[in-house]
Amino acid sequence: MSQPHVLLSAAVSLDGYLDDTGPDRLLLSSPADFDRVDEVRASVDAILVGAGTIRADNPRLLVNSPERRAARAAAGKPEYPLKVTVSRSGELDPDAAFWHTGGAKLLFTTGEGAARARGLGLAADVVDLGAEVEWRPLLAHLHQVRGVDRLMVEGGGTVHTQLLRQGLADELQLVLAPLFVGDPHAPRLFGPGPYPGGRLRLVETRPLGDVVLTRYEPVAPGTGTLPAAADRHWLGLACALAADCPPSRTAFSVGAVVVAADGTELARGHSREAGDPVVHAEEAALAKLAPTDPRLATATVYTSLEPCTHRASRPRPCARLVLDAGVRRVVTAWREPDTFVVGADGSGLLAAEGVDVVVLPGYEESAKAPNLHLLG
Repeated sequence: MSQPHVLLSAAVSLDGYLDDTGPDRLLLSSPADFDRVDEVRASVDAILVGAGTIRADNPRLLVNSPERRAARAAAGKPEYPLKVTVSRSGELDPDAAFWHTGGAKLLFTTGEGAARARGLGLAADVVDLGAEVEWRPLLAHLHQVRGVDRLMVEGGGTVHTQLLRQGLADELQLVLAPLFVGDPHAPRLFGPGPYPGGRLRLVETRPLGDVVLTRYEPVAPGTGTLPAAADRHWLGLACALAADCPPSRTAFSVGAVVVAADGTELARGHSREAGDPVVHAEEAALAKLAPTDPRLATATVYTSLEPCTHRASRPRPCARLVLDAGVRRVVTAWREPDTFVVGADGSGLLAAEGVDVVVLPGYEESAKAPNLHLLG
């Protein structure tokens, strides 16, 4: 399941608060940072805020610079990014500035919320996500249906927390203001965990007047190496390669990509590549690299189906090929079913040999798609 690049943007006090409890909005950004935010807005395809932010702040979420709007138009984009909000209940003020400024608007909600929102006459396209509002199908809709490649999320804290906790954020742009709030009843940026991974990777720091911008990338859970966004990108590519396989009724269609620790693609392959009726995806990819390539020791193999542990067509199964190549990390979308081999457990074999195996949620259906004729 593909999704946009998700950029979380927020300004907080030194003690982590988004606002105080006073009647007026607490000013945390500087004029220089407001201009930076305007520049970021101009660079994205959509801006998302939660319903709570609309109720509390009544934001317009505009690109204020005429020059930046003109540059968007010259590039063939709408003058303003798509504005997106999320509300389970659909209970939103139809007079809020969100609906009446800028360009197109989109509301994600439940079936019940969709009926209520349409009854209110909200000036937006309404997307019914069913019984619950879930982030993965929401992001997939933005990317696949609305063509959103870059999504800026401006709040609030609940939205930021959910996206980070589910491993769906690709970048965090956090502005630190030189003040303390100290009110336990004030809204905080992030709620309690658990959060995936450990330390984030610092990408940039920049003073903007009296505030400081810090940019971070989350990393793949448990690795501290490739960003989580990279895992999604490369596994998505592996699933797309599986769709390129010549069809077969006796073998799965699988795609694989070998990626160096610095994010460089080293090789790719797919089942039955180049007219070989029995070659497997990982085998095809690894065969394109020298066995002594020093980058393999820190590389990641992305494969739409976990590497096989048994095969009749070749002496060594793909799990053994991965181990023999010295690869220590595998990211996969789908555990092998019992269709051809009962009790196959490539992930277990690799893990027992010290390989870090990650089964990434959200990609199993894409991996299964070219194999549905084998799954009954």
